[in-house]
Amino acid sequence: MTYRTTLVKVTSVDLGIPRIPRAPHRVPRPDDPALIDTYGRVATDLRVSLTDRCNLRCTYCMPAEGLEWTPGEQLLSDAELLRLLRVAVQRLGVTDIRLTGGEPLLRPGLERLVADVAALRPRPRLSMTTNGIGLAKRARALAGAGLDRINVSLDAVDEETFVRITRRERLDHVLAGLAAARAAGLDPVKVNAVLIRGLNEDQAVPLLRFCLEHGYHLRFIEQMPLDAQHGWNRAEMITAAEILELLGTEFTLTPSPAERGGAPAERWLVDGGPHEVGVIASVTRPFCAACERTRLTADGAVRSCLFSTDETDLRSLLRSGAEDEEIADAWRATMWAKLPGHEINEAGFAQPIRPMSAIGG
Repeated sequence: MTYRTTLVKVTSVDLGIPRIPRAPHRVPRPDDPALIDTYGRVATDLRVSLTDRCNLRCTYCMPAEGLEWTPGEQLLSDAELLRLLRVAVQRLGVTDIRLTGGEPLLRPGLERLVADVAALRPRPRLSMTTNGIGLAKRARALAGAGLDRINVSLDAVDEETFVRITRRERLDHVLAGLAAARAAGLDPVKVNAVLIRGLNEDQAVPLLRFCLEHGYHLRFIEQMPLDAQHGWNRAEMITAAEILELLGTEFTLTPSPAERGGAPAERWLVDGGPHEVGVIASVTRPFCAACERTRLTADGAVRSCLFSTDETDLRSLLRSGAEDEEIADAWRATMWAKLPGHEINEAGFAQPIRPMSAIGG
């Protein structure tokens, strides 16, 4: 297998991905309580950012000095957040909630909030994405509060490479957090890894070997244009094809027979199984046609896509005394207007102003 690093414009057609025609303008929304859009997708998976703050400074996410964090009074309170989640679950058909950031472990009173979300009826499946720092001391309490599973971001198992990426000497904290999550029963424990050319592509095989040894589920994610610096460069991104090639130097990979559904990762059996590795090819193999996600930022804005250039302010509705159904209708309208895809591979693509740390992963 060979690959090219020449920077070229790639379209969906070039990638062999069927184009989804845009819906006619002003299509009336049917009387349906779910978060449907004009392309037949139904959003049942809610990603919730609890804070835009983070205690790492990953080079592909934010500058070394950090960012200007959202003032506390602009963030949703626990009561406001819980009300929006209740609307999502009871009125909009959301069945899965993932708590993200920034770094969600920095949210004060997280265990109490998790317990309140887990107490919603019907009970949503509840997961969290974290960098793992501080998780070792809190994994058992989070599991006891009702957290079902966890994803931990880890881009290197080599100390020097980890520090070069995160600008922090905290690898041992992350590894301890992973072990504690597994001991607490937060299964499956998933590891998310991003590979950057010239930085950590040599970590592909060690990461998979580490995860196989410890029983973690590894997912490689193509780097996306969501950095605060707006410095994303396609040439620096390690593509899904390259990831598979790197892994193929040590392992035999075959496509998993399991149904993918709306999952973002393409899964591969490692050496015949039963262990698997996933690759989330958001850029080179977009899966927008099967997307079932909706997003809520820490300051109360609902977004139909990671790459949306607009959003709907639910916080103002909350604080102005809106009824639950009015909030639900605003959320429905946002998702009804969802575009067919993120258009990263199209001319004129505009990176969202908010970085990943503010949107939530």
